[in-house]
Amino acid sequence: MAVGTDADASAAESAETVTATVIGGSGFTGGELLRLLAGHPNVELAEVTSRSKAGKSVGSVHPPLRGADLRFTEPENLESVDVLFAATPHGVSMGRVDEFFEIADTVVDLSADFRLDTEEQYVEWYDGHDAPEYLAKAEYALPEINRENLDGADLIAGGGCNATATILGLYPLFEHDILEGGEQVVVDVKVGSSEGGAGGGEASSHPERSGVVRPYAPTSHRHEAEIEQFLGTAVAFTCHAVDMVRGASATSHVFPSSPVSKGDLWQAYRGCYEDEPFVRTAAGGSGVYRYPEPKSVAGTNVAEVGFELDPQNERVVVFSAIDNMMKGSAGQAVHAANVALGFEETAGLEFTGLHPVGAP
Repeated sequence: MAVGTDADASAAESAETVTATVIGGSGFTGGELLRLLAGHPNVELAEVTSRSKAGKSVGSVHPPLRGADLRFTEPENLESVDVLFAATPHGVSMGRVDEFFEIADTVVDLSADFRLDTEEQYVEWYDGHDAPEYLAKAEYALPEINRENLDGADLIAGGGCNATATILGLYPLFEHDILEGGEQVVVDVKVGSSEGGAGGGEASSHPERSGVVRPYAPTSHRHEAEIEQFLGTAVAFTCHAVDMVRGASATSHVFPSSPVSKGDLWQAYRGCYEDEPFVRTAAGGSGVYRYPEPKSVAGTNVAEVGFELDPQNERVVVFSAIDNMMKGSAGQAVHAANVALGFEETAGLEFTGLHPVGAP
């Protein structure tokens, strides 16, 4: 993982400052987004909305922001700003996107509303789409695979956390022709309770979640659509809810059609990620943390990727881990916005994590 220099920090501090609004700031993702933007050297938070918390201080809902001079407002009559972040449930942004562009030059949506390319995909995987004319304009928020198109983008679509972990883990295998698209790919993802959001319901309550490894989407998870769209292959995808708060950990089993060596794998992953500021490789080695795991990246915008070769079964096992609230959502959104707005990519995202920590 590349580390920002003093020159990078100076460049970020000397860049212009933009004003920003966060729509839907009372949820877990909204809180993470506010925490990042409050410390961003190029962003001035102008407004944070929440219907349920209007009038309350931001710090009363998000403890890390206690002392911040900012209160939630109703989401009507929005102020004009440079960039608008929408941390709303699926379906909200597609119904308000015209309004969003009336008040902001750049819109960053953290929901699923603009992640897919076509209206037909939304009919198949969701409940259709209310603003399909915007789908061709939206750019996927993962700079590692879409940096060139994010530069100057005015509509940015945040990726799903499970899809993000899976795509980053498998992407080098396709980029370096270890996989061609017709091979069998089996993906198992373990996710923390924060993925269910602040209103996750009974299944996300502590008595029901504690101690479990619970399959909750054995087949047909919606994030399959993103994975297939960006990797160009079908995947057999299963999700488990596990006893952690933050994190998404993907284990992918792939069966290349031609022999592959560890040297081939290292070449592929280094080739894709050696210069990426928020991806690091953990593939064996020594110590306790030999492979990617969410605890290693909790609170950061870092994705860990790794692999192990199984020659006997002609299999490659790929591991990837992210903090679902950060690299899987708010951190990804800020990273993409930095690219789109011409800021230093690491601005507002320099936190490298803590060790030791409890359950992520």
